[in-house]
Amino acid sequence: MPSPRSVDPLRIRQLTPGDDRSGFASGHESLDRYFRLYAGQNQFRRHLGVTYVAVDSRGIAGFMTVAAGELAAERVTRDRGPHPLPILRLARLAVQMNARGRGIGEALLFEALRLAVAMKTSVGCAGVVVDAKPEAVSFYARYGFVAFEAFEGASPAQPPSTPMFLAVRRIEAAAPRKQR
Repeated sequence: MPSPRSVDPLRIRQLTPGDDRSGFASGHESLDRYFRLYAGQNQFRRHLGVTYVAVDSRGIAGFMTVAAGELAAERVTRDRGPHPLPILRLARLAVQMNARGRGIGEALLFEALRLAVAMKTSVGCAGVVVDAKPEAVSFYARYGFVAFEAFEGASPAQPPSTPMFLAVRRIEAAAPRKQR
């Protein structure tokens, strides 16, 4: 029996204004609401981040939103330099409930890592930061992300999350030689 990937190829591309987001359901209401109501305006009007979608023959199977950011060096390194580190923030990542188990979350994450490596040489990027929901910490840890302390004074209104970091040099070291 052929794998789902060989039957239904996945393509990752930027969100377009015409994409139908109305039926997206990941099982996480806050992620679904963001994708349906705010991803477009944050990308096309406010320019706060860019959303990428994983698309197959049935439509949007998953999405991620990324944005440039910065992080105090001492939060993730021993270096106490005067300048913050430029980072790529993986702000959101979700997979449609009926598309789980097909490697879509991994494919979206790998696209974010590819973007971080490209940023390194175009504008500067020390790594990727994600605020992982409790159930996603092991997913990110599997790819080398390490937890670091949350900011003091984080809003109690926000759901609990674990900030995690993966350095670009570790991404490059793990990449197969032919992809570098």
